[in-house]
Amino acid sequence: MVFTVKTEELFSLGHSLAGEYLGRFPHPWEALPGIADLLFSLIPSLGEGFRKIKEGVYVHETAVLSPAAFLGAPCIIGAGTEVRQGAFLRGSVLAGENCVVGNSAELKNCILFDGAEVPHFNYVGDSILGYRAHMGAGAVTSNLKSDRTPVTVTVNGEKRETGLKKCGAMLGDFAEIGCNCVLNPGTVVGKRTRVYPLTSLRGVYPADAIVKDGKTVVPIAKGE
Repeated sequence: MVFTVKTEELFSLGHSLAGEYLGRFPHPWEALPGIADLLFSLIPSLGEGFRKIKEGVYVHETAVLSPAAFLGAPCIIGAGTEVRQGAFLRGSVLAGENCVVGNSAELKNCILFDGAEVPHFNYVGDSILGYRAHMGAGAVTSNLKSDRTPVTVTVNGEKRETGLKKCGAMLGDFAEIGCNCVLNPGTVVGKRTRVYPLTSLRGVYPADAIVKDGKTVVPIAKGE
């Protein structure tokens, strides 16, 4: 099993408007402080299909936006994306193409790559979700430690400082997070990895694995 925290190994950068920006950072959490500035810089170059909803908020004409959703600036919603009833996008949110932001989901300072889904009662803060990553109902990112100290990312037992007080989760492409999981601050999940429901995650999990609980990790069998 391969453990990685490298941006280019977790994400297919061509599947996000933020790809070029993210590619500047060896580790994805390093990009979190600049998301708001990134969105404002992207707005002038958005294609003709985007329409201005209000200052700093742009939504593609093919996106489906519930009138009961709240979109705070800055925010960009891509083509084909669905933002459902009661979704609360607090600001600094980039949702790519064909994403789902579900009922009562709350998002802030995060990037959703194309096809990422947070469809039911999710909280996603200070996090990055890769291409077609999916969070099951009730799964949440925890972005703040209880003692308010800076978040660390633990790789093979070694703690790496992020320097960030708020840092949620980094989900690689095609990651599948089960219902009612808690992703503790600084969690990294590798590409194509699947996590059982009701799991509390902490640290770095490899690509192509099944996480049965916080410590039991097995490789995905070929053909499975």
